[in-house]
Amino acid sequence: MPSEEDNLSALSPRDRQVLKEISEGQSNPKKIAEKLEIKEVSVISSAEGLAEKGLIRLDKKVEEVYALTEEGARYAEIGLPERRILEIAGADGVPISKIEDPSLKVGIGWLKKKSWAAVEAGKIKPTGEAPPGKDEEILEALHFQGQTGASAFDPEALKVLKSRGLVEPSTCKSWCFEITDAGRSFFRRSVEDSVTFRWDSISYINQITSDMIKNGNWGGKDVYYKGARHEVRPYDVTLTAERIYPGKMHPYQRLLSWMREIMLEMGFTEIKGEIVQPSYWNFDALFQPQDHPAREMQDTFYLDTKADIPDYATVKEMHERGGEVGSTGWGGTWDPEVARKEVLRTHTTSVTIKYLADHPNPPVKAFSIDRVYRREAIDPTHTPEFEQLEGVIMDENLSFANLLGVLKEFYAKMGFDEVRFRPGYFPYTEPSVEPEVYIEGLGWVELGGAGVFRREVTAPFGIDHPVLAWGLGVGRLAMLRLGLKDLRLLYQSDVGWLRDVPLSTRM
Repeated sequence: MPSEEDNLSALSPRDRQVLKEISEGQSNPKKIAEKLEIKEVSVISSAEGLAEKGLIRLDKKVEEVYALTEEGARYAEIGLPERRILEIAGADGVPISKIEDPSLKVGIGWLKKKSWAAVEAGKIKPTGEAPPGKDEEILEALHFQGQTGASAFDPEALKVLKSRGLVEPSTCKSWCFEITDAGRSFFRRSVEDSVTFRWDSISYINQITSDMIKNGNWGGKDVYYKGARHEVRPYDVTLTAERIYPGKMHPYQRLLSWMREIMLEMGFTEIKGEIVQPSYWNFDALFQPQDHPAREMQDTFYLDTKADIPDYATVKEMHERGGEVGSTGWGGTWDPEVARKEVLRTHTTSVTIKYLADHPNPPVKAFSIDRVYRREAIDPTHTPEFEQLEGVIMDENLSFANLLGVLKEFYAKMGFDEVRFRPGYFPYTEPSVEPEVYIEGLGWVELGGAGVFRREVTAPFGIDHPVLAWGLGVGRLAMLRLGLKDLRLLYQSDVGWLRDVPLSTRM
């Protein structure tokens, strides 16, 4: 069993200071902190450790306290509206029409509730005596005393004042310390009534230096160093250390960086484009008809501006008559003014098709990870702006089988061992598939779409070779990887969540 001297040596210098103050009768952590010139929270931390060792008793109280709101403070000075109406009414009463101040009108209802007055024929008539109520007494008390415990007031009156927004509650914590016999045994009291530790002659070392190790004379737990005896303070290495929250990359940004790294490893070149795009690149170049529902205002963010567009003759021909690729086109008349309307891009494919138009000769292997915008109602799985990853490959003799192979490799690098494909439909690819990955506990989950660009998309730009393309909604993947049920958390500054998400090189 450890001796008293052993127990004392286990205390830090701050713990011993706090214990000494408590032994001298100090029980308030704030006053102890002021005397020792340390933070109050440090005193409380030391006191909790001393209480665990049985050296002090710690009494912690949590109490609900009330204070006046700004409006409550004003009423405490000038009186409640119902009291002021009574003063205006006098003994004879007053017509309601004479109460013109909006801040007073609220008092009419309270006059009736308190039975201080009656309303007859549009006139407020006092009913008799109206002694100060408990609510007025509370307002006056809080005005002079400041923040006060709820136990000091009538609970019903407090409830009424709270409902009127005149007082507001908060939680107040208080601590009280008292030394125990075990703690008292650490001290001796002199004739002059001063309190000192019984082992004040011992110097305690909190940190061993290299010089102490080389030049000290060690004997058990003591070291004789520079002509004095020192005792090394013991440490309990089994105690839980204080959590440290280092700076780290946002989990969502980490996921985006990881995906970018995978694409670069697979030999892709990253491309960027403008957020604001002409409808020409966002819709028309992708062979989307000008009367398509996706172009409606309820789905797309339009700007009040128009952009210059390149020579559109081949695109116009493809839309109206199908060009020379065996297509019938959409018919009708293609309007270049509709194509000039600027939008917030609804997909990163608007950037991809422009890049392909500028680089029509193989090989092309490009990707982008960027934000897109759609008029979506905000809910746990939808936001009006989100990130997309998109990749394209254009080369000679590419086939649909090549696309499936690339996709399987891509998802394998992302940690999905089981991948399958099922037929899908997308406006500007044919054939098209929807890749699905198997996730334990969820089953098969669709993670994007893919296909081969239709000739109606590539031919107008002189692209004569197959273009393989796929896209992925990054938000859905982030929810799966991070275990989220609400997509909005990715964009909120929830410090608790950010701290708890583990830091790893792979999501």
